[in-house]
Amino acid sequence: MAGKLSIIMFSGTADKFIPLGVLSQAAAAMGMEVNIFVTGFALLGFLKQPRPLPFPKEFESMAQALEEGMKNNNVAAWSDMVRQAKALGAHVYACSMMCGVMGLKKEDFSDLVDDIVGAATFLQKSEGGQTLFI
Repeated sequence: MAGKLSIIMFSGTADKFIPLGVLSQAAAAMGMEVNIFVTGFALLGFLKQPRPLPFPKEFESMAQALEEGMKNNNVAAWSDMVRQAKALGAHVYACSMMCGVMGLKKEDFSDLVDDIVGAATFLQKSEGGQTLFI
């Protein structure tokens, strides 16, 4: 392996999901071990029935231009990028504590989520690598 990248995804806004896709896909394509820990309101983006991802108030006026720019440049959706990272060996874990708080179970999540684990398990998986917070 060329290293290890762990990403803690806690934001539930649309502008944060794009870098999650880009970074996880790039790291996996480089042969890195990739582990994603989804917690907080970011969990809502990984549901089988996802809720629309809001943009932060300060970026709402730019959302349509961003979506058009991504379409015009053939940029894949964040979920497709994460799916490609998973095809290259990346793993996505939902936070067990926040799942409990929000009443979510494994069957509530899309196929992007591999398992529900606790923070200690994720910290063990991320040991010795680089960790990013999004």
